[in-house]
Amino acid sequence: MTLIETVKELRAWRKAADRVYFVPTMGALHEGHATLIREARKMAGPDAQVVASIFVNPLQFGPNEDFDRYPRTLETDLAICQEAGADMVFAPAVKEVYHHDRSIQIHETSLSNVLCGASRPGHFDGVCTVVAKLFNFVQPDDALFGKKDYQQLAIIRRLVRDLDFPVDIHGIDTVREPDGLAMSSRNRYLTPAERAQAPALRAALLKARDAWLTGVTGTRRLLEIIHYYLADEATLGRKDYISIVDRDTLQPLDLVQNNGLIALAVFFDKARLIDNIELVR
Repeated sequence: MTLIETVKELRAWRKAADRVYFVPTMGALHEGHATLIREARKMAGPDAQVVASIFVNPLQFGPNEDFDRYPRTLETDLAICQEAGADMVFAPAVKEVYHHDRSIQIHETSLSNVLCGASRPGHFDGVCTVVAKLFNFVQPDDALFGKKDYQQLAIIRRLVRDLDFPVDIHGIDTVREPDGLAMSSRNRYLTPAERAQAPALRAALLKARDAWLTGVTGTRRLLEIIHYYLADEATLGRKDYISIVDRDTLQPLDLVQNNGLIALAVFFDKARLIDNIELVR
């Protein structure tokens, strides 16, 4: 496996590569990231190349968020990438990605106004900007993103569509702990008591989906099921949002017939956990 840290080296490497499958990450890798790389390896087969990036993007962190304390574990991350089948890892410094006097940024005006974007202004502009730059650097044919951050996946699909990037986007199912908690780099922030309650997020989503499958289509009732469950089982949690939206437009729904998504974000002290579940027949 090759480690590259500069754009110049990356572009020289890319000239010699044929088809490329790309998994962008912010590091602090866990089994969820490893699954994305393994899926890319399966898709790539023996002939194409698998590239992962490790870059903690300052543009997507708000002024009171955890950029400075976000875990950086490069050596461990590289070992995970190699074991999962990556051919190359791009791990640039911030100055390699952003000019000190940069003045252009991508601004998304629709999908980012709800869910996480409502409480994290500017976050998805930072995501769009860095993903566009990484696509320009790596020039992938395919890119893989996890469904845990469903809003991010929807926005990246829109980015590719609206800016005509020649990249096929693949959404990969969320990887979970045995008790159902979605794997996340931020899970390490949880205290033992918080960790014991965190699986209630997934359990609440499953209860709502079960109700939908038995005929409950009104979002008010589905949201009540989630709120009541979390009030009993996640007493240490503080809800940021719980919403039911269309999977593609991310606009709120009153009734869910098909193509729905329940998404939530809950704070356990400073750890902000997200999860979602699709309502699709």
